[in-house]
Amino acid sequence: MAGAISVRLDDDALKALAKLEATGMSRSEALRKALIDSAGRLSRRHALAEEVAALEADEQDRREMREVARLMESLRAPR
Repeated sequence: MAGAISVRLDDDALKALAKLEATGMSRSEALRKALIDSAGRLSRRHALAEEVAALEADEQDRREMREVARLMESLRAPR
């Protein structure tokens, strides 16, 4: 279902919209794409944050990371 909305754009948003329109997109296409892309980035950021939290909570993984760090430090050339 399509719906019409009205928005007020500040100068930065108008400049960004002009850049998108310069690619040949209509205003509607540019705004739809921007909204969808922005929502996608938020979803990916949320998924990444969940993955990081899960890794940080995994004590065995943290233990292995410390072991690898110790090994890498022992292999480093003397200063």
